[in-house]
Amino acid sequence: MTSPCAIPPRTSVGRARVLPGIAAGIAAVLAKLPPKYLCATMEFVRGAARPAPAVVVADAREAVLAASLRCAVDGCLRLSIATALLCRFRGVWPTWRVGVRSTPFSAHAWVEADGRAIGESFPDGYYHPILTVAPRGFA
Repeated sequence: MTSPCAIPPRTSVGRARVLPGIAAGIAAVLAKLPPKYLCATMEFVRGAARPAPAVVVADAREAVLAASLRCAVDGCLRLSIATALLCRFRGVWPTWRVGVRSTPFSAHAWVEADGRAIGESFPDGYYHPILTVAPRGFA
């Protein structure tokens, strides 16, 4: 689930990297789980958090990218998990998705807020979601 990408410049410094770094570390462990357990864990972590606004999710994604080069380089699953966890640390939850496209086959993980993918260049409907953990009461 990786694809080549240009790495954006780091923007956060010092303490601003602590929580994103913790989220990235936890994401590294969770990314190794089988899909069944990963989805169950993400649902547990989500709890009853409010839906995250797009601005908060975009900020969380930027913070994770700034704090963890591995999230930027090693693929989308770790980045999407870390972004969702960082949002949860802030009391909100984005829609976390894993999906596929068929021609040519590719898998991808991303986060959404306000009905759109955050920080992604693909158009809506490009990937077909197969795993989704949305805020409770939203689908």
